[in-house]
Amino acid sequence: MNPKPKYDVVLVGGGIMSATLATMLHEFDPKLEIAIFERLETVAKESSSAWNNAGTGHSAFCELNYTPEKDGKIDIKKAEYIAEQFEVSKQFWSYLINKGIIDQPKEFINSCPHMSFVFGEKDVNYLKRRHEALTRSPLFQGMEYSDDHEKLTEWIPLMMQKRMATDQLAATKMDLGTDVDFGKLTVKLIEHLNKTESVEVFTYHEVKDIDADGKGSWNLKVNDRKNLHKQTVNADFVFIGAGGYALPLLDSSGIQESKGYGGFPISGQWLVSRNPELVEKHQAKVYTQATVGAPPMSVPHLDLRIIDGEKALLFGPFAGFSTKFLREGSYLDLPESVNFKNIRSLFGVWWHNMPLTRYLIQQVTMNKSQRMSHLRDFVTDAQEKDWELMQAGQRVQIIKRDRFEGGRLEFGTEVVVNKDKNIASLLGASPGASTSAFAMIMVLENCFADKLKTDWKDKLVEMVPSYGKKLAEHPELINEIRDYSKEKLELEY
Repeated sequence: MNPKPKYDVVLVGGGIMSATLATMLHEFDPKLEIAIFERLETVAKESSSAWNNAGTGHSAFCELNYTPEKDGKIDIKKAEYIAEQFEVSKQFWSYLINKGIIDQPKEFINSCPHMSFVFGEKDVNYLKRRHEALTRSPLFQGMEYSDDHEKLTEWIPLMMQKRMATDQLAATKMDLGTDVDFGKLTVKLIEHLNKTESVEVFTYHEVKDIDADGKGSWNLKVNDRKNLHKQTVNADFVFIGAGGYALPLLDSSGIQESKGYGGFPISGQWLVSRNPELVEKHQAKVYTQATVGAPPMSVPHLDLRIIDGEKALLFGPFAGFSTKFLREGSYLDLPESVNFKNIRSLFGVWWHNMPLTRYLIQQVTMNKSQRMSHLRDFVTDAQEKDWELMQAGQRVQIIKRDRFEGGRLEFGTEVVVNKDKNIASLLGASPGASTSAFAMIMVLENCFADKLKTDWKDKLVEMVPSYGKKLAEHPELINEIRDYSKEKLELEY
């Protein structure tokens, strides 16, 4: 089946973002003609894949980089913002379960405590003050703190083996944490969309170029990679959710808002153990402080993962450098992305981020034994035979213009929309998939504002009951939606 020449909406990329936005749009208006184009043979093989994605269900429960210390005080604003975003995702998934759009939630989401773990007097003091600051917010009620070795052994027995009694250690624990297989969730959403009459999903179809047609719509050049067929598809609205390839596609559109953006690709690796004895002793996701010069996405963590019903432990990520913008991309991706509109930004980032460059060189040149040495900060008696090295996903960090430094590196997720509100793109990496529902509502607010205020308003509130409210200011609503999500998603905290 070939694509039709005209659609109301085209979504580029078959990952969690496109699947989420297509599902929302179809729920709002089942008559909208929607096409999704994925360049690989199946959906969710890149950033949304379980092995390419941390799957933490980022809630700021354990990620210390979301609570920086400023002037001696712990700033929790970003942590609250991230926590609220994940609550939006859980509400949306609960709606999907309730409506029978997807089923068997345990195939993609499971309860898994989120913990922060620190070493040494300075970081123990920081973690204690962080806990005090966070638990003043209703979003973090129930978070536990301990620096008692006996309690820590109860929480994380694998990590406490062979610790010295004099070691200064502390941890926080939040039982509301989750492990999420975004690849499985994406597949569930796409399977539902494939059953509808108005949504078409095309795999092995790559969008190579996007141009304005001069009439308020967009022409997309689409290559059928399997049948070697090329055609042009027209769409009234385009969403670019193509991971690292979103940047060059956004640039090809020629919109003013894309100018100055660049991309800095970072690859990664995990140490993985499927040893049942080790897995049984570590039933949590545990994050610690980033090393000096490390990007936030490289914060060390030892995670329980549940993928296709199988439990495993992942430690990392170990950062690397590749000029590819996708794991299954081209080594020419980075050099071909450089142009006169972003070269100043790229040079500025390189010049002002020498510590990051040194960090990446150090990471790339590490052998397995050196990586095992880092793991032993978490598991003191880790044995090489129990752990294998696996390739993780490829991430492209945003580079933006900066009037003082030429360019600056951004580590968040950003939605770029043109002035006509008929093309949008998602850039960035973390927290990424965990905020998929929130990010796609941002796209809707920017591009379909009139519809959201009228025809689609009631349906959006049905999907996300907390929509339009700041959860941190409504403790009773937090408890209500968490109880609802716990029931529908079959969580066990």
